[in-house]
Amino acid sequence: MRAIGIPRFGAPEVLTVVDRPLPEPGPGEIRVKVTAAAVNPSDLALREGLFAGFLKAFPPPYVPGMDASGTVDATGPGSRFAIGDPVLVFVNPLRAQGGAQAQYITTPDDHATAAPEGIDLHDAAGLPMNGLTAHQALDLLNLSAGATIAVTGATGALGGYTVQIAVHRGLRVVAGADPGDHDLLRDLGAMPVGRTADSYLEAVPEGADALIDAAAVGQPLLPVIRPEGDYVQCRPGPLDLAPGTVHHHLNVLAYANKAAALTELAALAAKNVLTPRTAARLTPDQAPEAHRRLEAGGLRGRQLIVF
Repeated sequence: MRAIGIPRFGAPEVLTVVDRPLPEPGPGEIRVKVTAAAVNPSDLALREGLFAGFLKAFPPPYVPGMDASGTVDATGPGSRFAIGDPVLVFVNPLRAQGGAQAQYITTPDDHATAAPEGIDLHDAAGLPMNGLTAHQALDLLNLSAGATIAVTGATGALGGYTVQIAVHRGLRVVAGADPGDHDLLRDLGAMPVGRTADSYLEAVPEGADALIDAAAVGQPLLPVIRPEGDYVQCRPGPLDLAPGTVHHHLNVLAYANKAAALTELAALAAKNVLTPRTAARLTPDQAPEAHRRLEAGGLRGRQLIVF
């Protein structure tokens, strides 16, 4: 079967289409014939070698990708799915088989959910990983309805889902972007402001109860957080937090609530509470271009590798 391969760590040009063995599902697993797999910032990190320590036991080429959509092609003993079911899946790329960017993948049942009705199966591929990460961020905060959160990167997939889930839960959301994106932020349900800390504080002079930093702005926006508020860090990096600020680190691979969260995310998408946004549909041999576009920034949705 075809897959996106990383034969060695480096620039986007190292990505190539490789042939891999067809995987077989084990007990409680499914094999999925992939319709589309999303390209995420985690794929750039994998390609660059930032996860090399977790891959020492496995020979290259490594296969990127943490989420996909497709159709169940085979089931292992005890699986709750049936052949032919359309599904969304979360995939851990730090394993021998690799990630989601392949024609066929296997995954445990509790890393999959039925695809939402009314959403194109291609477009739905961009929901699992970013949706789960947004879900984890809000679960870590555990804020009551009426609380105020600030969100960076709301024009992207992670930030956009964070805004939509937060609004659905009754939170007040303030999100920063350039003026040309303010209509998009309003459509998502956020109060749009500029990108600076002063812009946020003009809208919420008392400060936000929490900042979910999907764009990894970091230190310049920490003044937005009220005393003893919360900061959710979405990418590693040094920070000097004010005393009393609660520091949360996201790690979607370790999120224990995947099965229930995926089911909730699919239900919200079916109700149009969550709206997957696709920036482009690309062929496997266009994977290097997808990485270059993601590195350049400015995308308003996920790029999808279509198999």
